Amino acid sequence: MKKILIFAIILIINSTNIFGQSHTKIKVPQFEDEYSKTVSVLENGETDIDYKKFRESFLKSPQFKIAKEKRSKINELEKEIYKEMSNSNYEEIKKLTKEILSIDYTNMNAHKILRQTYKILEDSTNAHKYKTIQFGLLKSIVNNGDGKTCETAWPVIQVSEEYFILDMLDSELIEQKVDNNGGMCDKMKVVNSEGEKSTYYFEISKVFEGRKNLEQ
Repeated sequence: MKKILIFAIILIINSTNIFGQSHTKIKVPQFEDEYSKTVSVLENGETDIDYKKFRESFLKSPQFKIAKEKRSKINELEKEIYKEMSNSNYEEIKKLTKEILSIDYTNMNAHKILRQTYKILEDSTNAHKYKTIQFGLLKSIVNNGDGKTCETAWPVIQVSEEYFILDMLDSELIEQKVDNNGGMCDKMKVVNSEGEKSTYYFEISKVFEGRKNLEQ
């Protein structure tokens, strides 16, 4: 009888752990707009979408204003994530990154961290899913120009996208200024880890469009 009772307790504990680990989900915004519907599609694993169109739909969604109001919250979550990384607390990392994506699903850094975490946990399905989304978002920027001039600049919707790309290029910002020669661009002078200097251009008309939407 005691053995049966102990076995039942073990089953309950294990079940609690399993459900606790899978409890945290990305919250899909409850707006009947293109952004919200596409977040739901992506979360269902349907990753073959137009990522440029998806990013731009975020600017028109009420969720964009919510995300801007929660910018400080996102910053706090990012700090917590890096703290948990040093402790290898993968379940907490998943929880925190999903909180960020519940606010801004276009956040490439959160997708990157989430797919890396799932890879460590050997969850190949989710690792592949969030890798596809991360690089879908990234390619929707870098495949629309070469970033070498203002005329061929990479089109972004948020300044945070610029810094994510510079980080992916292992480059540190030296100087940033607006360049109107051939368009509306951020001109970013950078240096990489080997000391080599480069200049990259980001097309920012959508950034200003987003700011205008916030005023409406």
